[in-house]
Formats: sequence, C-alpha cells, structure tokens
Amino acid sequence: MPLRDENGRDGGIRINPSILAADFVNMQSELARIAAADFVHVDVMDNHFVPNLTFGPQMVERIQATSPVPLDVHLMIADPDRWAPGYAELGAASVTFHLEAATEPVALARRLRDIGARAGVAVKPATPVEGLFDLLDDFDQILVMTVEPGFGGQSFMPETMPKLRRLADEARRRGSSVWLQVDGGIGESTIAQAAEAGADTFVAGSAVFGASDPGTAIAGLRASAAQHRHTH
Repeated sequence: MPLRDENGRDGGIRINPSILAADFVNMQSELARIAAADFVHVDVMDNHFVPNLTFGPQMVERIQATSPVPLDVHLMIADPDRWAPGYAELGAASVTFHLEAATEPVALARRLRDIGARAGVAVKPATPVEGLFDLLDDFDQILVMTVEPGFGGQSFMPETMPKLRRLADEARRRGSSVWLQVDGGIGESTIAQAAEAGADTFVAGSAVFGASDPGTAIAGLRASAAQHRHTH
C-alpha cells in the first residue's frame, strides 16, 4: 500500500491509532473505523522484552491484508535483529524496534529500508537519547515512549518531555527529516504537551477506539497537535 504524503495531512502531523485499544474479535470492522488515520499502530510483544504478549507475524499479516491505512509496527521484542526484517517483508510501511534490544541498530535499520519499510527506533522512558544524535539520518522515525512499554491504558509521563525536546532541537539543528513519535497516554489532554515538545507522530489508543466516532476523535487530535506544534 503506498504511503500517504510524507508530511502527513496537516502540517506534518500524523495520528496512528493503536490497535491495543481495539476489539480484537472484530478487528476488520475496528480497522474500518480508523480509515481517517495516517497509519495503524501495531504493538508486537513477546512476553520477554516486555511482560505482555500480543500477536506475531500471522496476525500482523492479516491486519496488513485488511487495514485501510498503512501499518506502523512497534516491536517490543527481544532479538529484533533476527525478527524485525520479517515484519518489513510482510509489507508493513514502518517497522520500529527498541534500541535497548537491538545488537546492531544501524545495520538493522539499513536492512529494513532495503526491504522497503521505514526504519524506526524506540527508546524507553529512562533511556537517554543523546546517543542517537549522530545517527538521526540512519532512522526514519524515533519513538519516545511516554509510558513504560508493555501495556495499554497507562498514564502519560510528562517527565519524558525534556528528552523529546532535546531530540527535536537536535533534529532541527541538523536539518534532519526524522519523524518524532510518542506512544503512551496520548489523548486530548496530553497531545498538546507532546506537540509543543516537538513530536509530529502520535500513537493514541483509547482516545480513538474508545470514542463513539473515531474519525472525529482523530480529526480533533490532529487539529490540537497542529495548533500546538505551530506555536512551538
């Protein structure tokens, strides 16, 4: 599936609903409800790197086949050097692995790009980002976790915002086009903080799937993020 405009639909803002908050039994109809999104965020957990287990390649392949928007796969797994390329081969538009789990993050990112996916790297709340400053161009997306990875529905951690701001400032200074994503506790009340700190790509779970009209929720989140990002 072709990617949408590189800059998203509204001033470089992307809203990626997380299917962790969806009704798994009705996945196809749940995906249809978020057709207005930029990507669908798919959390793959192995009960090893994080203490939770979600789905693996077969489920991701089915989501890929039925989703109206491209897949943004977030691998919370051990040994992504071995497993991440397989998700790119399934057709995921973006594959993000954790810096804490990868042995050769730059080589892995290169391999994902060679297969045809955008390459993303994620950092947990306690992981510093300064080590990524010289590597910004090796990745298409950097995901700053705003909760501890593993479970949906957690509260946003505002103490991660200074780290995001440092990353955004460095990306701007270097003229990097890397996307800065946040994931965890993102909703109407927190998306403004993340946008002001420099995020342009937002993972939202219950704020979208828990809404009576997900399309309206997506539009509201996008507008709020765009407004606060433009004033940054």
